[in-house]
Amino acid sequence: MTATELDHIALLRRAIAESRKAREGGVHPFAAILVGPDGEVLMTQHNAYMPDHDMTGHAERVLMTRASTTLPMALLKDCTIYTSAEPCAMCAGAIYWAGLKRVVYGLSEHAMKQITGNHPENPTLDLPCRVVFAAGQREIEVIGPMLEDEAAAVHEGMWG
Repeated sequence: MTATELDHIALLRRAIAESRKAREGGVHPFAAILVGPDGEVLMTQHNAYMPDHDMTGHAERVLMTRASTTLPMALLKDCTIYTSAEPCAMCAGAIYWAGLKRVVYGLSEHAMKQITGNHPENPTLDLPCRVVFAAGQREIEVIGPMLEDEAAAVHEGMWG
């Protein structure tokens, strides 16, 4: 399966569904999945904020730590991360350092900031991941925002 054959819509919907599961489990409604070049889901991760209140426990960052410590770099360079919301600057950095090829996301950071406002548990940085990646020395393909209404629906009533 080639990158153009990956079903971005279906895989992103899976990440959004995982974000819904995270919320139902009492965790902030964010999730990410790591997909190999053949379309196989290799790992899934929800936010790890609770129970220790780890403000760096974002789904993408935790997933990149897990992936980069257990999977070969040769595989990671052909992987795609699907995220329910655009990776923040911290998570974009983790994705860059893990060596991924592509990011596909639902809700943009700008839209996320509009939803959360200045909530103390999610002080959103309105900094597109494309800007973070552009400062790097290798290209990371970015696709998104996509399915923004579906991704936003998971956050309804969460941050008010």
